[in-house]
Amino acid sequence: MVTERIDTVVIGAGQAGLAAGFYLAQQGRPFFILEAHERVGDSWRRRWDSLRLFTPARYDALPGSRYPGSPWAFPTREEFADYLERYADERGLPVRTRTVVRRLAREGTGYVVETDDGRLLADHVVVATGYDRLPQMPALRAELAPTITQLHSADYRNPAQIPDGDVLVVGAGNSGADIALELSRTHQVHLAGRHPGQVPFRIERPSSRIPSLLVFAAFAHVLTTSTPIGRRARAGVLAHSGPLIRVKTTDLAAAGVHRVPRVVGVRDGLPVVEGGEALAVGSVVWCTGYRPDTSWIDLPVIGTDGLPVHERGVCPSQPGLYFLGQLFQYSLASSMIHGVGRDAKYVAGHLDRAASAATGPAEQLEPPAPDRPEPRSSAAAGPSI
Repeated sequence: MVTERIDTVVIGAGQAGLAAGFYLAQQGRPFFILEAHERVGDSWRRRWDSLRLFTPARYDALPGSRYPGSPWAFPTREEFADYLERYADERGLPVRTRTVVRRLAREGTGYVVETDDGRLLADHVVVATGYDRLPQMPALRAELAPTITQLHSADYRNPAQIPDGDVLVVGAGNSGADIALELSRTHQVHLAGRHPGQVPFRIERPSSRIPSLLVFAAFAHVLTTSTPIGRRARAGVLAHSGPLIRVKTTDLAAAGVHRVPRVVGVRDGLPVVEGGEALAVGSVVWCTGYRPDTSWIDLPVIGTDGLPVHERGVCPSQPGLYFLGQLFQYSLASSMIHGVGRDAKYVAGHLDRAASAATGPAEQLEPPAPDRPEPRSSAAAGPSI
């Protein structure tokens, strides 16, 4: 088996991994970005056909770049996937595609990253695989009648997959609202779940330019783990999801989407919502989020909830190990594309200072999160895109 040595390995070439690569390249640091898919952006190309980002292009650019086209348009999945691919190519980021990481472990004072092609020895590793790897569905799905078609949003592509008859969409966040709205054109749709709140205006309209700037500034600088209101918001996002941004409750009502309470059980093979009503549906689309896949991380950095323990992306127990692209990693904006750049800059900066301290005169490293006395686990929920 071939063994290579490199200063830093970034695992994952999505928006988080590419943003990390941008700052590592600025430092002149030798690194590789490992990507399991055939092409950069393929994780986006595999989402549902009609997907548009929930934020306008103005908020979808990575560090050192402007998103092409109208800043207030909502890019399609293909457009954003192609943007990521161009971003990596134009900056010459050293991405190795079709490289599946099988194991990450300690070796000596550094780390070993094992892939199907060989072993990489690195002083630093940035795990940028995100939080939306494994679909998450409630156990009660197994009790539904076998005649009911069930899909997770990860497998949903278009309404043609859904048989005739009523359909229940479970999960009322951005993904659930978007899929429910699309299905309402061909089916009677019931949308179950807690209302996550919404941005109270159309951010793409000219009259909303200034309010939208204020809202996204609040997402990035007020709703953070450093503020009491931010920590309360984080708890809500981790338990449910972030606010609706592009699709509004008025859009759903106008399309005839029937809002129902959360699903609490099954009776006679049918889903039962809070209040006791059994819904006679032929299909269920589970928009119930994801959890990260940490099975390949052979290090004591996973909490009892199965999630990585970090402080603003810095692993406190394993020097040189970082996480990026976690839900609400530092702020509500961390869950959105425009927020990953700041998180990547922080992680890359900490990495650079730690490396300098290890090879040069001792210096004081900035503590990861002075407002948080104990490490926390990142948590999984539906993707905010």
